[in-house]
Order: sequence, then structure tokens, then C-alpha cells
Amino acid sequence: MRAPHLDVAVHEQAELGEGPTWDAATGRLIWVDIDSARVHTYEPVSGRRTVMATEQHVGAAKPRTGGGLVVNLRDGIGLYDADGAFRWLVRDPVPGRRGNDAAVAPDGSLWAGSMRYDGAPDGGSLVRVAADGAVSAVLPVVACGNGIGWSPDGSLMYFIDTPTRRIDVFDFDGEHAVNRRPFATVEEGAGFPDGLTVDAEGAVWAALWDGAAVRRYTPDGALDRIVPVPVRRPTACAFGGRDLDDLYISTARTGLTAPHPLSGSLLVLPGAGRGLPGTPFAG
Repeated sequence: MRAPHLDVAVHEQAELGEGPTWDAATGRLIWVDIDSARVHTYEPVSGRRTVMATEQHVGAAKPRTGGGLVVNLRDGIGLYDADGAFRWLVRDPVPGRRGNDAAVAPDGSLWAGSMRYDGAPDGGSLVRVAADGAVSAVLPVVACGNGIGWSPDGSLMYFIDTPTRRIDVFDFDGEHAVNRRPFATVEEGAGFPDGLTVDAEGAVWAALWDGAAVRRYTPDGALDRIVPVPVRRPTACAFGGRDLDDLYISTARTGLTAPHPLSGSLLVLPGAGRGLPGTPFAG
């Protein structure tokens, strides 16, 4: 069999493309451009695209149970209804800090990371946001709250604090993450782990910022596969498509003096594996 060929799903010049998420209810992929404060959608079947401006930098956008989006913004967590109406669920502005990556847990809660604009090592956090807006701290202090995901059986949670170069794993009981320990470490010179996704076999895929690659780690943490990409700064990855077998990869061009022409585009690796069905936010 021929190896899958990396392709371009959406030609775009996003400054900081992030957080691809498959929305099975609408058959579209959702992703954001943090620095440009934009939420993008893409329908693979029709090729239809939309772009929605947000009033603040947007670190992540995820589908909601009743339609619309939950967004991790600069000053907290916001909700867009299906008709586009916006309201705050949690507003907690901290000068110099913004929302970053986020993921929806199997119970429908939002796990949201944050970071400081200046990258201070103690300026971010990881919190759990319930459907009613109740917030509980998971990790009160991180540098860059990034990739988050769960094992197929829901017993493990994975998390990336990018400057540590590690993917960490926790025991998960459906609401709480405990017993943090290293799962895999990216060696110096190979880039920094950014966003992640977990496939149906329990393997963890992570995009490597400044590493020009996406890696797959087996459930025991062994490096299993390296997918080179033509851009220096892939940011995150997620499975999408009708059969959840296409791996979408967001990319960035921010901070690069001579970015590759595809930097900022949404890439896709057809037939890369099989992803897990997502859970919409319950709020």
C-alpha cells in the first residue's frame, strides 16, 4: 500500500492557526487563528468555508451540544449560540494573560489552558469549566497550557505544558485528573510539543512547534511514527472526516522572517488512522 500523502485542506495565511476540531453534527472542521482573532470552519465534502471574527484573541473554539461554539478567549470563556449571539460564561480578565488550547472531556466539561503573552513560566493555568460555568483549578500554575486529550476508555488524560518538552499523563476518574507523570519527552532540537489528539488505538499524536513534524506515540509512550510537514511550525492535529480517518494539522507563520508558503494553512493527511468521536460542550 502507498503511504498517505500530505495535502492542503485550506490555503490560508493564519498568523497562529490552532486547535482543529471535528464537529460531527455539522460535518465540518473548526479551527482558530489566535493572533487574528478569527474562528474558521471548513466542510471537506462541499469545500465551504466560513470565517468569524471574535472581539478578543481566541485560543480555542469547540462545538456545543445545542449548536454554536464555546470559545477560550483572552478574558475567559464565552458562548456563541447557533444564531451568532454571544455571552460570557466565565469572565476572568488577568492583565497580560490569554486563553490558549482547550478540549472537551467525556462528561462535556471544558478543560481550558492559558498563558501569558510574554511566556512567563508561571503565568498560565489549566482549569475545568462545567456546563453551568463553575470553574475548578486542575493545574494552578503552568507556563503554556496546551494539548489536552483522553484515552479511549476515559481512564487517562494527557496534557502538554509546551516549554517542558513533555507530554504528561494523569489518571482520570471522569472529573478529576491526578497522579501526573511523564508520558513522552521530545528531545532537544526536535521542537516543542504543542497540540495533541488521541486515536482509537490509544496512541497520542502531537504537533511539534519548530519541529516541522507530527509524532505518534504508542499507548506506552514509545515513538511510533514521525510525519514530516513542510512548515516549521505545525501547532495541533485532530482526526476528522466522515470516518474520522483524516488527520488535520493546523500551522502558524507568526515570528518567522521567511515563512514557507504553506505556513498558516490547514494541512491534511488522508487515511492516517482512526480518531475518536468528539464530545460537544454541555453548556
